[in-house]
Amino acid sequence: MLNKQTLKHEISFSGIGIHSGEQIRMTLKPSRSGKIFFRRLDLGGLVVDLDPRRIDALNCTCLVFESGRIQTMEHLMAVLYMFGLDSLEIELFGGEIPIMDGSAAPLARAVLEAGVVPVEPQRHVVRVIKPCTLEEGGASLSLSPAENLNISYAIDFDHPLIGRQEISFDLTREVFLKEIAPARTFGFLKDIPELRKRGLALGGTLDSAVVLDDCGTISGPLRFRDEFVRHKALDLIGDLALFGHPLLGRFQADKAGHRLHHRAVLFLIENPDFWTFEEAKFPRFLGD
Repeated sequence: MLNKQTLKHEISFSGIGIHSGEQIRMTLKPSRSGKIFFRRLDLGGLVVDLDPRRIDALNCTCLVFESGRIQTMEHLMAVLYMFGLDSLEIELFGGEIPIMDGSAAPLARAVLEAGVVPVEPQRHVVRVIKPCTLEEGGASLSLSPAENLNISYAIDFDHPLIGRQEISFDLTREVFLKEIAPARTFGFLKDIPELRKRGLALGGTLDSAVVLDDCGTISGPLRFRDEFVRHKALDLIGDLALFGHPLLGRFQADKAGHRLHHRAVLFLIENPDFWTFEEAKFPRFLGD
């Protein structure tokens, strides 16, 4: 069994919320609590626990509570998961995680530089022991037993730069840092007016996302030819982190999104007969 971990040194960020358009300040602070929680400085220091049962999907992952929400958590959660950070206080002035460059790379670099240290509470690794497939509107997400945490993702967009893209990998920290974390969120120029009517994408810019018109990208060159499916895999990792335990299993998504990711997390929470605690082995990314 492994100890939980926290940061050696606090890290501060500032930036725009891609959906709210707010200027956000965020500080990740070491904690020996054994859990991740948020402190909303703009709401009088209100403490908000990270509860997967309070997650909603609104073009991003949102933690909902009585007096508000915390939006766009997925990139941050993916980074915390990959570094085994599960004992942390997150101070926020604003209701969203800053989008940075649209990827998880700036967050990952900062955590790598700050370093991590163990704390006394122990973490429990979970191994998937039975297969299951969740479906929704032509999309699917399957989970099944595997020796490591394996992510497979497929997307299919009627766009000349995307089409059908697929990726599959055993998750290690090196793979995450080099191949997944730099992949940026993406969106279509034609969808922006409707999103903004719904109070979304108010802070989106060509510097914080890959933006596509009908023919190609208007926001500069891609970081990877298949950057789009890599980013969807990043989102899935961040959403699986909400389960609260390192996982051993294969998660195979086809045309899925945050809502189906969250359904998988809730399925695991509500169906403990599909998994068991693992004492002898832990995911490879925790040993990097």
